[in-house]
Amino acid sequence: MKNITEYSNEQHNTLKSILTTVKIYGYRLLTLFMFLTLGLFFSQCEDDDEEEEEILIVDVEDYEITGEPFENPNHNIDQAVSDEAQRNTIAFDAIGFLTGNLGSQTFLPPGKVADFNGFQYFRDNDQTNLGHNTSFVTLISYNIMNILTDEQIQMFVDAANSQIDLINEYAYKRFPLCKAFRRLLENDLPAGTTGLSKDAVMQYSADLYRIDGEISYNRAELFGDVINSLTVEQKIQIRELFDLQGIGNWPSDLSNPLDDMNLERDVNVVVMTFASEIYTWYAGSVAADVYFCPERQGTYFGSFYLKDWPAMGNPNYTIDEQLTANAGQNFFDILTTEQYDTFVSVVDLQKNALLSLVDEREQISIELRKFLDDNTASLETVLSLSDNYGEYDGEIIYLYATYFTQIYQSLTDEQKAQITDLANDLGYIDPAGAFLYSAPIDMPEIENTDFLFE
Repeated sequence: MKNITEYSNEQHNTLKSILTTVKIYGYRLLTLFMFLTLGLFFSQCEDDDEEEEEILIVDVEDYEITGEPFENPNHNIDQAVSDEAQRNTIAFDAIGFLTGNLGSQTFLPPGKVADFNGFQYFRDNDQTNLGHNTSFVTLISYNIMNILTDEQIQMFVDAANSQIDLINEYAYKRFPLCKAFRRLLENDLPAGTTGLSKDAVMQYSADLYRIDGEISYNRAELFGDVINSLTVEQKIQIRELFDLQGIGNWPSDLSNPLDDMNLERDVNVVVMTFASEIYTWYAGSVAADVYFCPERQGTYFGSFYLKDWPAMGNPNYTIDEQLTANAGQNFFDILTTEQYDTFVSVVDLQKNALLSLVDEREQISIELRKFLDDNTASLETVLSLSDNYGEYDGEIIYLYATYFTQIYQSLTDEQKAQITDLANDLGYIDPAGAFLYSAPIDMPEIENTDFLFE
């Protein structure tokens, strides 16, 4: 091979020109190659980001709880308002009323106020049959609060503190109805009257349920805020609990995040209620929200005290699901045929009001669920529907009080003793005072109830 010095000047210049051309185009080719390579790299990165984002969305959708929470629920609204369920429930109300006192009538479980959140539906349909065990609320509350952040739990606490007065107002406002019904039973009527005023009872009940509607609205708004603040990881954890198919399968050894917060008792109860009900609302549906246990309406006659008091302060106590039906049948066995026929006529008399009440519940539930979708429900709509709800419940309780009293006046001393024995067998003890929901309190001063008579 020739050394470059052996070429002629002409050859040397030609070779130099070739090398220069190669150098120029080589740089251009290298630059083009580099741009193509970088382009492919960044394109791949964008694809990867889109892939990750797409996977994230799929994860959220996979862990969202949608549809009906139970494929074949044991209890639904049709069963709750059926003639058989209502007949047994009304009979149990009668036992509570005829054997109890004013204090027992004031007892009301906290879950029976502002109950448009599916909690009762989950309680009655729990796959592990833990719904009527005293640990049910505690298990749900502890598990949910151990998923929430401190900030989310504080949202519960702040709401409980701001709403407690309204919640307690609802409880105290029930007392005049309880007292008026007791006065009717004991023939303690205002001068010049012969019985209850149906219109007055219905109007008073409408005012009472307007408070319930406001509590329900505030609670749904809170639940919507907390649910819409959940992270993907939190939603996954809640879905994993849901997939365990029954509260009895949930972890039972968790600590109580409220232990070190030194909350007042009634505020603590409200926060625990929030924590349990937000789960059932999130995991539920409109059908679950509409559902109520058969004894949900007409709660002024002491049946909840008769049923629930033995379980109070009794860890891991399970209330017999057949208690109401069995006691109701035992009550019917004591009555004469004529008394029985008079009594069960109430089932037909209340039917229109009961079914109309269900319609109102559905409309309220649909409206409140707007908060779940990060929208705003209409307070005016909820309050108007709650007024109607209260009027229908007022019609029902007017019938109960009137017919219970009529039956009582026809009972023989032997029948009264037999009905008292039924209550005693269920563990009835006369309460010394009243109840703020399920918490014993001294009997408060109750306003004059003459306006409820005519």
